Amino acid sequence: MPDKRPEPAAAADPAALDQLRARVDQIDDKILALLNERAQLSIEIGHAKSSVARAGHAAYDPAREAQVYQRLLERSAGPLPADAVRAIYGQIISSSRSLQAPLKVTFLGPEATFSHQAALAQFGSATALIPVASIPDVFRETEAGRSDYGIVPIENSTEGPVTFTLDTFVDSELKACAEFRLEIHEALMSRCTLAEVTVVYSHPQAIGQCRNWLRTHLPKATLVETASTVAAAAQAAREANAAAIGPELAAAAYGLKVLEPRIQDAAGNVTRFLVIGPRWAQRSGRDRMAMLFSIKDRVGVLRDVLALFASAGINLTKIESRPSKRRAWDYLFFVDLNAHPEDPTVVQALRELQELTVFSKVIGAWPRTD
Repeated sequence: MPDKRPEPAAAADPAALDQLRARVDQIDDKILALLNERAQLSIEIGHAKSSVARAGHAAYDPAREAQVYQRLLERSAGPLPADAVRAIYGQIISSSRSLQAPLKVTFLGPEATFSHQAALAQFGSATALIPVASIPDVFRETEAGRSDYGIVPIENSTEGPVTFTLDTFVDSELKACAEFRLEIHEALMSRCTLAEVTVVYSHPQAIGQCRNWLRTHLPKATLVETASTVAAAAQAAREANAAAIGPELAAAAYGLKVLEPRIQDAAGNVTRFLVIGPRWAQRSGRDRMAMLFSIKDRVGVLRDVLALFASAGINLTKIESRPSKRRAWDYLFFVDLNAHPEDPTVVQALRELQELTVFSKVIGAWPRTD
């Protein structure tokens, strides 16, 4: 019977391959020279910033960085995909930023958490990333000046708001100045097999994101909340019949096997993070702001607040209510608006809002990333 196997592919022409590689080397030389030219300009920009006595001029400028990314993505003709362009320039911007002034950024640790991944993606590897044990600790370290910025989760597309973050904003003077959205893939990891798992550890948000999967595949397992997904992995590594839910990076760090790589209930599982610092971002022309308020106790006042923003042409994109913890049945409303607190219409609306509220506070503004 004749051999039906396909013919092997023809060997590449060594001379042609060498020519292509030589062209790549020439391009790399040009890229390197341009990168160093860009780095020198970044140093000069840093000197110019330090000589301008104006609040908001710092090594980290979210509005300017948003403009850079937007311009590049609009001009890119491929074949590089948008996320690759952003990742490459994220590292370039991170290195340029470090030449102006080294930055320290605090995140909910330990390393390999989703917060760590968000911090790395937002600030790049040239930034000193500092893990802390809790979300309030991120605020405390940044308020005390031991870090320049913090990054905190504010909302998950499946589980909703992160209440620890909302509650901490109430008493903090820090302002949100940027946001980053991270697609979340929750993995189940353990030293044992799936059939042997009797307890599952994870952060409450991660457990909530996987509740249906756990109910179907591990209905008898005890669910135990931990401070972070990586703390859960560390605990699972110490117990024979334990598993953890978290990022796959945590499995590698603690010697665990990934039993299932993606167990989150929703395919489009995204967590939104906010960068917090001493001031909000400068106006970019395409901004989002966040604020909180407590309304006066009278019929129709919330309707009047919403009508106030509507009449000013300000789009509210989200509203959440939380107990104020100051007195029983008193609530704080957290809202996101497509605007900037320095927009003239917003300035006037905030002035009128004082007549309808007991307390109001802008907690940040940043360039929109959607």
